[in-house]
Amino acid sequence: MRWQDFVRLIANSVAAHRMRSMLTALGIGIGVTAVVLLTSIGEGLNRYIIEEFTQFGTTTIAVQPGKASTLGISPGALNSVRPLSLADAEALTRAPYVLHAVPVVTGSGSIEGNGRERNVAVYAVGPDFDQTFKFTVAAGTFLPPDEFERARNVAVLGAKAFKELYGDKNALGERVRVGGQRYRVVGVMEPKGQVVGIDLDDTVYIPAALGLELFNRQGVQEIDLLYAENARVEEVIEGVKRILLARHGGEDFTIVSQQQMLDVLGSIVSVLTLGVAALGGISLLVGGVGIFTIMTIAVRERTQEIGLLRAVGARRSRIAQLFVAEAMLLSALGGAGGLLLGFVIVGIAHLALPAVPARIAPLYVVLAFAIAVVIGLVAGVLPARSAARLEPLDALRAE
Repeated sequence: MRWQDFVRLIANSVAAHRMRSMLTALGIGIGVTAVVLLTSIGEGLNRYIIEEFTQFGTTTIAVQPGKASTLGISPGALNSVRPLSLADAEALTRAPYVLHAVPVVTGSGSIEGNGRERNVAVYAVGPDFDQTFKFTVAAGTFLPPDEFERARNVAVLGAKAFKELYGDKNALGERVRVGGQRYRVVGVMEPKGQVVGIDLDDTVYIPAALGLELFNRQGVQEIDLLYAENARVEEVIEGVKRILLARHGGEDFTIVSQQQMLDVLGSIVSVLTLGVAALGGISLLVGGVGIFTIMTIAVRERTQEIGLLRAVGARRSRIAQLFVAEAMLLSALGGAGGLLLGFVIVGIAHLALPAVPARIAPLYVVLAFAIAVVIGLVAGVLPARSAARLEPLDALRAE
């Protein structure tokens, strides 16, 4: 049988039962569309997280109290955790390649000013916080470069906190109360927006030393470091570790680079994406069952055609190839239609709702189409073998 005749037979068979072929391909198409949509959301979330965190720069390191990984035995009093102090932050400013060291204490509290009161997030930080995380001051200045331990009672308002308290008035030099303590406003920040649901504008910034008193803490929550762009992060971490080991006498702290944080978040999103892709894959399996059913019915309906082909010399293997190729064609058509529909839906969602983090994941698109074709191949094998086993005379006598 010439390949032209082979292709013509397959095309004629699919075209002869348009409605049935369309419904069969639809099952596969829905599965592919589901995979495209679900993985697009996962890929969009991954990119969203990366964009949100890298807006603060890519050369930061967080030092946190306590050791994240532990050994199999309890170290007891020999390795008691020592809080990170403001003196530690000051010492880390002298670490190799470190440009700024920012102690951070966070919490929430009420702020009173201009006869109004509001609950806001309180960030007790060092004076280099704005430079470390690329924040911009809209009016006035950020916290003054005082010594960590001798900070003055000054505050900087986030954009939303300023607007809610003072509206269009000038807040510089005004007195506010944060947690009952009086502060003088020295600056107002530019709007920063939200990061993973956290409003960075509904805030007030005060010196870290005063934050320790306000929240009654013995040590800071973490120390954030900004290092030079031309420095290797491994060298920076080693320098920071040497200083803290000398000060603490043991490794009772954890150093996390920004890339490590992004890798952890990325791995979590990747697992979720794989999970939702597997859910979409269930629809592909359902579509495969549909192809298997339709191809089994087709073998019964075309018994005489099979007998005629065998009588004129078509080999069993060629008969099997006809039905397998037809099943693969149906699944490929359904997969292509599903991809097209998925692309259209993602495009419309991106235009209508720009905030929705949906991006096409090329890897999963290729896999979805390939799996659709493979499912068609597998679903067509058994009906094809049944067709190939038919004897010419028996097939021609069938009604």
